Amino acid sequence: MKQKEELKDSTVVFALSASKGLAQEICDILDLPLGKCDVHHFADGEILVELGESVRGKDVFFVQSTNRPVNDNLMELLIGIDACMRASARSINCVIPYFGYARQDRKAKPRQPISSKLIATMLERAGANRVITMDLHAAQIQGYFDIPADDLNTLPLIAEYLKNKDGLNLEDIVVVSPDHGGTVRARRLADRLGAPVAIIDKRRPKPNVAVAMNLLGEVDGKVAVVIDDMVDTAGTLTSGINMLYEKGAKQVIAACAHGVLSGPAIDRLKSANLAEFIVTNTIDQAENKAKYEEMTVLSVAPLAAAAIEAIEENESLSTALNAAVSYTDQK
Repeated sequence: MKQKEELKDSTVVFALSASKGLAQEICDILDLPLGKCDVHHFADGEILVELGESVRGKDVFFVQSTNRPVNDNLMELLIGIDACMRASARSINCVIPYFGYARQDRKAKPRQPISSKLIATMLERAGANRVITMDLHAAQIQGYFDIPADDLNTLPLIAEYLKNKDGLNLEDIVVVSPDHGGTVRARRLADRLGAPVAIIDKRRPKPNVAVAMNLLGEVDGKVAVVIDDMVDTAGTLTSGINMLYEKGAKQVIAACAHGVLSGPAIDRLKSANLAEFIVTNTIDQAENKAKYEEMTVLSVAPLAAAAIEAIEENESLSTALNAAVSYTDQK
């Protein structure tokens, strides 16, 4: 294993605009100083990323989610990669906790782009050597890269939180998928909690609009835990919450990896009678947390730090991530 001093000499972690807090948490766990990097946004919309220290011969890790403003955050990452490539970095690794454009993963109808493939190509062409993502909206996106791409799963963090939550009896839980597409995710969480699964049958008349139609499974007298990969406008979620209460759920908890929370999302969550909304900090939630007290934010920093350390030490990524979840549980 690399000693801490050796890790410091060979590894640099840079924070870009979207993920400064998360990057600092990762560095604290790794006992590394946060890399010196300045990001400038000019009046005409152009972006400049300036590295404040040498990266020659070093392994660079950029931490940057590509959430709103998606294109600015993506350009920061691309320009940062180019800066490191031209400064002779040994390797350039992108930690992208939330991967923007992931919902454009296929041609849903004629003449549509596959934008997530385009983003993968842009990152590679810019000079990225590896990508680390978390809970990709569509698993096939991992295959859009011709460089190593590791997709980390935040479900273990959510499961451990629920297992150790005061006043929550695991025997009362039913894990609910908000649609048929999320059934595998719900089953994985249910297996960790030893709980049954229910599925909301819905239709989506247009993007960002969904209507819950029916419920497959029983939630009467139970605590329903709705699990999804992301919550955007919260329209799908709140529609499902109303149905769960109508079907007899005594309490509803919602959980997701990515709290996109666009437009009316926070107001909808406030009025949805949720017992708790659990989200991770793949997207910074400081502003939303101040508005919505029932939000619990779990940090993915231990997962990202474990991945970086495993990569640097050429160790098993799965073993490192399992240890990271145990570490998080102890905190």
